[in-house]
Amino acid sequence: MNNQGRATRAETTTVNDAPTFTGNKALQIEEALSFEIGDFAGTGVDMPAPSGDEDRLGGLNRNSDIGLPGLSEPETMRHFVRLSQKNYAIDMGPFPLGSCTMKHNPRLNEKVARLPGFADLHPLAPESAVQGALEVIDELAHWLKELTGMPAVAMSPKAGAHGELCGMMAIKAALIARGEGETRLRVLAPESSHGTNPATAVQCGFKVEAIPADKTGRVDIAALKEKLAPDVAGIMVTNPNTCGLFERDIREMADAVHEAGGYFYCDGANFNAIAGKVRPGDLGVDAMHINLHKTFSTPHGGGGPGSGPTVLSDALAPFAPVPYVICEDGKYSLIESRRAAKDEGDGHESMGRLTAFHGQMGMFVRALAYMLSHGKDGVRQAAEDAVLNANYVLARLKAEMTPAYEGYCMHEALFDDRFLKDTGVETIDFAKAMIDEGYHPMTMYFPLVVHGAMLIEPTESESKRELDQFCDALLSLAKRAKAGEAEAFKAAPVHAPRRRLDETAAARKPVLRWTPEEPAKAAE
Repeated sequence: MNNQGRATRAETTTVNDAPTFTGNKALQIEEALSFEIGDFAGTGVDMPAPSGDEDRLGGLNRNSDIGLPGLSEPETMRHFVRLSQKNYAIDMGPFPLGSCTMKHNPRLNEKVARLPGFADLHPLAPESAVQGALEVIDELAHWLKELTGMPAVAMSPKAGAHGELCGMMAIKAALIARGEGETRLRVLAPESSHGTNPATAVQCGFKVEAIPADKTGRVDIAALKEKLAPDVAGIMVTNPNTCGLFERDIREMADAVHEAGGYFYCDGANFNAIAGKVRPGDLGVDAMHINLHKTFSTPHGGGGPGSGPTVLSDALAPFAPVPYVICEDGKYSLIESRRAAKDEGDGHESMGRLTAFHGQMGMFVRALAYMLSHGKDGVRQAAEDAVLNANYVLARLKAEMTPAYEGYCMHEALFDDRFLKDTGVETIDFAKAMIDEGYHPMTMYFPLVVHGAMLIEPTESESKRELDQFCDALLSLAKRAKAGEAEAFKAAPVHAPRRRLDETAAARKPVLRWTPEEPAKAAE
């Protein structure tokens, strides 16, 4: 490794590879850092020195080099294109990550989100100038309530975990209003919960207590009931759960929690499996966030904005955060403050403001475009197809791999590592070998309740041909592992631009800053 923590060209060359002078391998282009290819003495564009203008910097002019490389426009463009070609993307093939819903998102929705009036909105624009945007938010809120069977929705949360925070803050506010804010401090969470669930509860001042799973991978209802007591604030359940299974006792669970005086929070990250099929409000849910960037068309990942609207039951609706949209006589306006909400005499006891502005406009536009183009029946079919695809993958792969649980799954199929026993191949080796086959690995080692977990979510947007090729590749790998090819698995990936890194060292001692090499060291 060099001082930037990247594998050298020599390390990327296998025995069967013919070395090249450039390090390039046909269309697989070797690409250095911009700092290594740029010219620190120049810039991509030469600007004439300003003349005749008075210096307004007050003597604070820069008197040293800026320390950034100068690249021409073609060099810059090629650099980032080459980097992009080293990344796996949904435009290249299936993204089998479980619990993430990495699906194709129609480009139509991207085009709509870029329309003038949406893409160039300013958050401080007067209401008279953004009536169309407010109508979009109100219309989207309407359909989110329709799909979930809930009477209210907070649109401002910026992501899933932020939506969780909104829901748990509403529960906290409701308990305080009941005079139980200091006595009901315990939140129950299944062992298969998303990691953000207990973290959010703790952030709101609650103490988290785990609920074990039964042998079918679902919440042990008997264990849950044993933990219910007057100090329980509520429960946080993911449904369908992180094992890819629908909680069959969800209504009984909700009734028991309500009878004990608590509230029911549902993690809606997996709503893509049940949208149009099941209304969480009918299941006794009090609060649930919805990941627009998973279920309703916004591209997922890459550090871009997400959106996590949170639907609320009648019991929690009065505590929804501001701002929220209202429409009177065809005119849309925002209730911007807690005081304004109370002054209207609507019984609103808002928790206050959760974020600076109202949400992510681009996410709202994409989600509404997705809903309107699909229609209610299309949203339902998307959920049905996601479940069908996952069960197809489960049925095909169980010939060589070992499902974690018996029976059908929902939108994701979960396997454990029993099929790798005594082969010398571990889950991580199997994942690295998938890279050589041209696939991003599925979610590995999660959920933690399953040993050597491999969680696959094909989503509804994959065709049978794509799924068959994916399954054939995994079946081939499983057979090779059982045939004693452990050494090859340990060496994988061999065809990727970089070989396997020491992931432990990379996590504990990351190199986050480029430093120029000394001339003598560079010569070596």
